[in-house]
Amino acid sequence: MKNHLVRAHRSEENLPREDQLAWRMAEVATDPVEVTEAVTEMIVNRFIDNAAVAAASLTRSAPSSARDQALAHAPSGSGAGAALFGRDPGTRTSPEWAAYANGVAVRELDYHDTFLAADYSHPGDNIPAVLAVAQHTGRDGQALIRGIATGYELQIDLVRAISLHKHKIDHIAHLGPSAAAGIGTLLDLPAEVIHQAIGQALHTTTTTRQSRKGEISSWKAYAPGFAGKLAVEAVDRAMRGETSPAPIYEGEDGVIAWLLDGPEGRYEVPLPGPGEPKEAILLSYTKEHSAEYQAQAWIDLARKLLGEHPEVADPARVASIVVHTSHHTHHVIGSGANDPQKYDPYASRETLDHSLPYILAVALQDGRWHHVDSYAPERAQRPDTVDLWSRITTVEDPVWTERYHAGGADQSYGGRIVVTLTDGRTVEDEIAVADAHPAGARPFVRENYVEKFRTLATPVIGEAEAERFLTLVLRLPELSPDEVRDLTFVARAGLLPSTGRPGIF
Repeated sequence: MKNHLVRAHRSEENLPREDQLAWRMAEVATDPVEVTEAVTEMIVNRFIDNAAVAAASLTRSAPSSARDQALAHAPSGSGAGAALFGRDPGTRTSPEWAAYANGVAVRELDYHDTFLAADYSHPGDNIPAVLAVAQHTGRDGQALIRGIATGYELQIDLVRAISLHKHKIDHIAHLGPSAAAGIGTLLDLPAEVIHQAIGQALHTTTTTRQSRKGEISSWKAYAPGFAGKLAVEAVDRAMRGETSPAPIYEGEDGVIAWLLDGPEGRYEVPLPGPGEPKEAILLSYTKEHSAEYQAQAWIDLARKLLGEHPEVADPARVASIVVHTSHHTHHVIGSGANDPQKYDPYASRETLDHSLPYILAVALQDGRWHHVDSYAPERAQRPDTVDLWSRITTVEDPVWTERYHAGGADQSYGGRIVVTLTDGRTVEDEIAVADAHPAGARPFVRENYVEKFRTLATPVIGEAEAERFLTLVLRLPELSPDEVRDLTFVARAGLLPSTGRPGIF
């Protein structure tokens, strides 16, 4: 990996195209380096993971509305169109709308893969956009794998270096460029075209972080699908010869100068050199539990504490619970966010899955986490849970903040918990990473991904369809273009809700 210095430049400095970050990302996208066996295996895992959580969300409101919107846009031109998750493969829509609707289904439960560093990301959000274009344009499994490897690589590299959340920018601003580059690799486009697509995708996907603040709305699920849709459209425009604002990152009125660290801002962005494999996907990790990633380890620790000290689940015996954790966890999903909604039993599901106090209270009492039951209104409003929940706070601990940013084997997304009981005793424990993390107690391997898929998807799509999809996706590297078009799944008859409220389309 080579670190590239990225900073704002005055217009008169005339930064050469070859020194612009968007161009260097385009060079990574066009590098014909082979995808390694380990990366290919992990891409297959993440396809299975995305399908699992998308299938489990098909009947929910946001994916259903997005699907209705997409169905109004039939494919046109020379392409064959792209499949919509849940619908018969013969029902095709325009690729940008398939990227959008399938992206919403993937993100709805907040239950797929993650990478956290300077910023946040769900790099599996690249897959719906790249897959939709592959289906529409008739690409095979190998081309699809190459495109996804690029999407993962560039999003994770940006997340390692550039903090968006510090400036209240939503993390889809890293997804738009990575998805555009991944599509560029899939289509074997020249660097000149990918460079323009990256610039357009960044320009159009830079939004505020209010989507993850306060009373969190259904837009949280839509945001990545929206970024994927805009990435498809950006590539289409760039292929037609249209250009983008440049230098998009470094310009005098560009993203760094006005939206990030300002004219004096400096970033070191790591990117693979020529001929160096794109392996960033191996740095990412998936979720065992349907909750914000920084809560994963705390669910595992709560399960352990309940077994060893059952009194921690009883608000009558608990005076206080203090979670000592990183700056990110404290300020994003902890009491440091200063969002009263994080303690509101009537808050939205999207808000509750970003409330560590809520998640910890339920996990301490139930000893498990369920993607539906744990968020049910009757569960959130249970009086003993509300009582225990109100006794939980978080504090930033510099030690855990340092470990959060450590990188490599020392990186941590956990912390230390101190439970003070009403009789004066304390129960203390700590956890560094979730059990399913590569460095955790039970790292996820292929069998775990398949089990997660069967558990979540089979009730929605049926056993035969689940097995058909698994048989196909496990052969991903050798799939023909026609088989790539079948890389979707169909809901059981009568399960999908009928068309909802009418809109414009």
